[in-house]
Parts: sequence; C-alpha cells; structure tokens
Amino acid sequence: MRMAESGAEATGERHGGARRATAAAALVLPTLALLVAAVIAVEQFPQGLLVLGGVAIALAAAWYGLLRRGAARVLGAGIALVVLAAALFVAVADGGHLVGAALIVACLALTLTAARAVFGIGAPLPGARAPAHPVLFFNPKSGGGKAERFKLAEEARRRGIEPIELTPETDLERLVRDAVARGADGLAMAGGDGSQAVVAKVAAELDLPYACIPAGTRNHFALDLGVDREDVVGALDAFVDGGEKTVDLAEVSGQVFVNNVSLGLYAEAVQRDGYREAKLRTILGTAPEALGPAGEGSRLRWKGAHDEEQASGAAILVSNNPYRLGRAIGSGTRPRLDEGRLGVAVFLGQAKGGRRRQRPLDQWSVGEFVVDGDGPVAAGVDGEAMKLDPPLRFRSRPGVLRARIAPSHPGASPSAGIPETPVAGVRSLLRAASGRGAA
Repeated sequence: MRMAESGAEATGERHGGARRATAAAALVLPTLALLVAAVIAVEQFPQGLLVLGGVAIALAAAWYGLLRRGAARVLGAGIALVVLAAALFVAVADGGHLVGAALIVACLALTLTAARAVFGIGAPLPGARAPAHPVLFFNPKSGGGKAERFKLAEEARRRGIEPIELTPETDLERLVRDAVARGADGLAMAGGDGSQAVVAKVAAELDLPYACIPAGTRNHFALDLGVDREDVVGALDAFVDGGEKTVDLAEVSGQVFVNNVSLGLYAEAVQRDGYREAKLRTILGTAPEALGPAGEGSRLRWKGAHDEEQASGAAILVSNNPYRLGRAIGSGTRPRLDEGRLGVAVFLGQAKGGRRRQRPLDQWSVGEFVVDGDGPVAAGVDGEAMKLDPPLRFRSRPGVLRARIAPSHPGASPSAGIPETPVAGVRSLLRAASGRGAA
C-alpha cells in the first residue's frame, strides 16, 4: 500500500512539473513573439509598428477565442488570423524579416497549444479501495432506455456489481436502504438526476462510496462530476479501479438535491417540452417570456447578495455550487462541486415600460438561503415538479459525498480551472507556472 502511495506521489510530482513547465511556456512564448515584433518595429520604422500592433492584437483575439465557444470562438480566431496575416505581410514585404515572421508564427502556435494543454479538462484522482459488495440501481426507462441498450445489468455483473432494476411502483430510497441492510458497501445509480439525488443522499448519510452512471437524458450531475457522459458502461469502472473525491450536496427544507432548484416562474420550465433535453437553457429562456415587462407572478421574498430585502415575482435558480453562466467555455456547468456554497441566480425581468435592465441576471453565492412566499411555491427540484411550503430554507452540505469516478474519465467539470477572461487566464497561468495553484 505504501509503495502504491509513493508511486502515486511520484506520478503527481511529474504531472505537476510538466504542468508548471507548460504554463511557463504559455507565458514566455508570446513574450518572445512580442520581442521579435518589437525588433522588426525598430528596424522597419515606421511601418514596422504595424507588425508590433498586429501581433499584440492577434494575441489578444486568440486568447479571447481560446476561452470562448461557438460564434465568439470563431470571431476571436478569425480576427487573430486576419490581423496576424496582415502584420506578417508587412514584416516580409520588400525582402524583410522572413525569419522573424516565421518565429512569430511558431511562438503563437506553440502558445495556444501550451495554453490548451494547461487548461485542458482532467483531474487525476487518488485511487480508492474497491467496495466488496457494490450495488447498481438502474431505471430501464431513463434516457430513452439507455440501461437496456447498453446492457448495464450484464456489464455490472461482469464487474462484480449487483444490479437492481427499478419498477414504476418502486420506492427508491427504501430499495437502497434495504440493499445496504443486506451488506451493500457501494451505491451506484443509473438514471435521471432526481434518482441520483436519492441514492447520493443515502450514500452520504451512511458514508458509502457513490458512483453516478450517466444513463439519464442530459446527466448534468455526471458532467459536473467529471464523468464521461458518452461512456455509460465505462462509468461502472468507478467501483473497479476508480478514484475518489468528496463533493457537496445541497438541500431545500430537508429535500436533498444534486443540481438545482428552480422557483416561481422558473418552475414552469419543468413542465415544458424540451426541458429534459436542455434544462438550464430552457429555464433561462422561460423567464423573460413568463415575467414580461410587468414582472408578474407569485410574490417571493428573499435577501439579495448584499443582505438587502427583495420581493417580486422574479424567477430564482438555487444550485448546489454556482453555475458558470455566459459565453465562456463550460457555460451552463459548475466549475467545482466542493466549495460548500449555494449558487443563486435571480432573473430580474424587464423594468416598467418594457425597458431592458442593464443587469437582467443577478448572481451570487452563499452558504444558506431562505425564500418566503404568500403560499405554496412552485418548484423544480432536480427537474421534478413540486409544491413547497414557505419559507424554503436552502443550505449546502459540504464534502458529504464520496464520489467515485472511473480512471478513464475526466474527473473534472468542463469549466474547471478555465478562466473567463484573458486577464484571468494570464493570472491563472502565473499561478500554475509558480506551482502555487492549478490553472
């Protein structure tokens, strides 16, 4: 056991050293490119200034595109290529700095490669002892029948995992507790996030390892845990030779949830077609339409980010750790699940007269959160429609769940460690290069 731990430490040190070197390269190489451009600017003054300015703009645009997705990524890359091409044309015109231009291109290409490597998704986890009697609970109807399509029961038996199928009349929590009473020492769930919350609750309560098998429709919890949603069968290896990390759960008035609770008008999204296919996007899209300029709806009362009293029919999303919202890479996911914080996002609607607010979405994090109302509050708890009696008391339960992840899976959220702005990216690289923190 001690030899294995020593080997793991040595591997971690090598990995950390390589990461520091790569981060340092991502900082040094663009500096070198700018120095070469500065030399060209001096020797080909005044037109050489276009080379220096073009390289600087190309760097900024490339960084912007690197940290964005979709149209923003294409725009950043496009601007970088066009501006860089123009700058290089000036540099090599009339028999100018051909070598310098080639060096600039090489530095910028290697910079992006190094930055992508540093910010790449992946978090190797420490190994953990495999449970002697792990149990898999699976919903054969979830995710369009993924459990049956991938023959999960058969694959589980091959790995020494006992499969237990859910039926429409099943009391899942009772089923889980009965399995533990029979000797189960590891709990896995293949189904939607509502079912994941039930099994995770029992696992946390009894301090048992838990594995999330992505057999639901969207599998948001699996995504933020770092489970490969395309590798349903491979996720079972979490109980064979997987790693372990502790993550948070959250609860509202005693009801445990793994992802989020939508309140008020947000809860209407739960009833809409397409919600299960694109939960967060549907929720955010529902709020403007439902609220409208008048901001009508059931009155909710809460304290805002600065402890100020607020009351309106606004739509509220409370999550187990904050979501990254916006256009950055990994938007719609949670960078971490172990901060011991609730994420609160309040859609403020439109101002009177139909005017757009400068800040239509207010977002902050907190350890506890209370929402009051005039009567039962419509809520979507991990996608399940409910009516909850006020006041609704939310709290984070830090580090209560021992989550197991298969060794071939990322082990980290798509937004883990990825900065939202170029300035934040440079700061993150500096921390990684100095060994003071992961990028």
